[in-house]
Amino acid sequence: MNFDLTADHELIRRTVREFAEGEVAPVAEELDRTKSFPYEIVEKLGGLNLMGIPFPEEYGGGGGDTLAYALAVEELARVDSSVAITLCAHTSLGTQPLYLFGDEQQKREWLPRLCSGERLGAFGLTEPEAGSDAGNTRTRARAEDGEWVIDGAKQFITNAGTDISGVVCITAVTGQDSAGAKEISNIIVPNGTKGYEQGQPYRKMGWNASDTRPLTFSDCRVPHENLLGPRGAGFKQFLHILDIGRIGVAAMGVGLAQGALDEALAYAKQRRAFGKPISKFQAIQGKLADMSTELEAARLLVYKAALEKDSKRNFTLTAAQAKLKTGRLAVRCAEEAVQIHGGYGFIEEYPVCRFYRDAKILTIGEGTDEVQQMVIARALGA
Repeated sequence: MNFDLTADHELIRRTVREFAEGEVAPVAEELDRTKSFPYEIVEKLGGLNLMGIPFPEEYGGGGGDTLAYALAVEELARVDSSVAITLCAHTSLGTQPLYLFGDEQQKREWLPRLCSGERLGAFGLTEPEAGSDAGNTRTRARAEDGEWVIDGAKQFITNAGTDISGVVCITAVTGQDSAGAKEISNIIVPNGTKGYEQGQPYRKMGWNASDTRPLTFSDCRVPHENLLGPRGAGFKQFLHILDIGRIGVAAMGVGLAQGALDEALAYAKQRRAFGKPISKFQAIQGKLADMSTELEAARLLVYKAALEKDSKRNFTLTAAQAKLKTGRLAVRCAEEAVQIHGGYGFIEEYPVCRFYRDAKILTIGEGTDEVQQMVIARALGA
């Protein structure tokens, strides 16, 4: 068992770390404060071939694997979660469905533009009454004259409403199966399609520089060829996509926790009290030691999930465990980092304040902690 990264993996880690520290860190606070989408950063990420890391080069991707992707997400989240979730949702949720389930024509049409960062991809699953109960889809699509006519609404959708958003893959009820249950399918809806509207961005606790908004579909018509994979396969498809997405979000949790530890340690070394740096006090050392120890364990769990996927093994259990562990750890590390900063941790000029606001969603998005516990228990045979 070898815990060392390969030379290629070390290269992508170093490349993204240098980019995050040189390009993202100087503007992260301003982007968060002004709630501005990071267009220039996304363009540069595309130029570095980072917007399509795990996809084949023949489609314009980076030709990397899931571990390389997780490393990139981790390094971005270490500095700023808004940028990290933009890349993460685009890759795991926006582009993966087209790569995994699209036919050759659909792949050729969309993947090069998505992998280059010219266009962003989104995934429309969550609805007002279909969150944790994701199968309770209300959006409907009926076949009519060679088209799908879509009516319904989605919410909490990332990357759908920017100036460079290109496509959303949505779940919709397309009929009933032989047992009378909902037949759920995935359908490709390009931005600009008549009847497809993006609502105003949400006012959020965190991830302020990312794009999150509701979507509505009213007599929205797309060609029948925009069906993604077989009709009725949507439920199975999106469960697989969620498994993949959990690896990315888990990597975000590791990155945020690492960033919080970095900031807390640096501050503790320079902040003096009672004549010496507070890093010399046992109470502070205990916090730092616990953060570091749990972080290393969580990081290995994320990497294991990525390696299982790359080895074409079942990774559902490990991905859920990683998501559960890292979300909780991110919240705890951000809270401890704020505590170590004292009053300054409550001030927006200090990154830990933003980290604290950004952390909580990691226990909710891509399946709540409670859903992860259900997935884990089922995988264990409970």
